[in-house]
Amino acid sequence: MVHHYLDFERPIAELEGKIEELSKLSESAGASSFETEIDSLRGRLDDLRREAYSKLDPWQKTQVARHPQRPHFVDFLSGLIEEFVELRGDRKFADDQAILGGLGRFRGVPVLVIGQEKGHDTTTRLKHNFGMARPEGYRKAVRLMDMAEQFNLPVLSFVDTAGAYPGLGAEERGQAEAIARGTERCLTLKVPMIATVTGEGMSGGAIGIAAANRVLIMEHGIYSVISPEGAASILWRDGARARDAATQMHITAQDLIKTGVVDRIIDEPPGGAHSDPAEAIRLVGDVIDDELKLLLNLTPEQLLVQRAERYYAIGRTAPA
Repeated sequence: MVHHYLDFERPIAELEGKIEELSKLSESAGASSFETEIDSLRGRLDDLRREAYSKLDPWQKTQVARHPQRPHFVDFLSGLIEEFVELRGDRKFADDQAILGGLGRFRGVPVLVIGQEKGHDTTTRLKHNFGMARPEGYRKAVRLMDMAEQFNLPVLSFVDTAGAYPGLGAEERGQAEAIARGTERCLTLKVPMIATVTGEGMSGGAIGIAAANRVLIMEHGIYSVISPEGAASILWRDGARARDAATQMHITAQDLIKTGVVDRIIDEPPGGAHSDPAEAIRLVGDVIDDELKLLLNLTPEQLLVQRAERYYAIGRTAPA
């Protein structure tokens, strides 16, 4: 697989290239010929990754959140959910593959899982519409959440979208109403719900499946009311100022934890989730496991109260 390097990863790319060259030379010259040099370079590579990823600005984090090799919902499904059975369709118009969902077991616990899938290549990106859901996607999510409540199943949602699809057909079929119904259903669920922002969670397209009891975000994820490009176009009529917008909007996990928009940051491997997807998926699973165990102890009434208090608290300031 060809690795995609971001601009700030150029020193990392150069060092990985040297390691690859030495490894090939070692294969032809003998297994231990360059072993010491290779081990030394790998140590430097780990240090370089940690250093580079410890000081990312908001725009660089946006690039990491959108990295094409970052684990997507289908990867989390295969890594965390056993016996998964996909459930399709909204029973009103069609099946939207930008939002996938179904039944499965998370570390032995029966759950209902919903997530936005962007796709990994041209074929799958077109199939999943780049993770941008139409109204039927949110109506499918509502149908599945109804089922979760009926059978007392916790809901796990995975958020990763540039926003809901803004096409004419989607608007004609009630995009805004569908997102509002999705948000409403999240807030009224009488079962535990945990939402995890794994990449980018942009606009109402994200919150339509993310108004949960606990909102988690991966270390280099972003979550905002609008994309940096969209905000720059509105504020300055210049989408090229997306970097400025990303900085002003406080969209990073580290900013969001301070305001209570998210509840917990999930660590990523050095070099970001795309550098070691399997480890990133394991780390996400461990945190979800911790949070779910706590929520399973709450009654339906306590879950509703906790969720309401969580959202009422956002933006509140102490009285003067």
